[in-house]
Amino acid sequence: QVDLVESGGGMVQAGESLRLSCAGAGRFMSSFTMAWFRQVPGKEREFVAAISWSGEDTYYGDSMKGRVSISADEPEYTVTLQMTSLKPEDTAVYYCAARALVAAQDMSSLAPHYWGQGTQVTVSS
Repeated sequence: QVDLVESGGGMVQAGESLRLSCAGAGRFMSSFTMAWFRQVPGKEREFVAAISWSGEDTYYGDSMKGRVSISADEPEYTVTLQMTSLKPEDTAVYYCAARALVAAQDMSSLAPHYWGQGTQVTVSS
């Protein structure tokens, strides 16, 4: 069992930045690849970015590429998503996710094994 807890969501204005964090806990955490997804009500969940705990393997989705950076702190099992130049269309619930023994790129197409509860990000114009 793996528990993922997101934090850092909130309301910002367009053009501002926001940092989301995901704290992971559970057995064999080091074997998981971590990712961020987002979801707007009525739409499918969308892949944002993924990373291995070493930080050497990262992959970004097209939706926020160039405006988002993912990082991982393995000793603390914390994954951070730094978002910049936020737009109103970035408003969504952002979810942390984990899947065992896959490359970061695979997180964009394979269903995660575990999900966090989500954190709301609202960007006003």
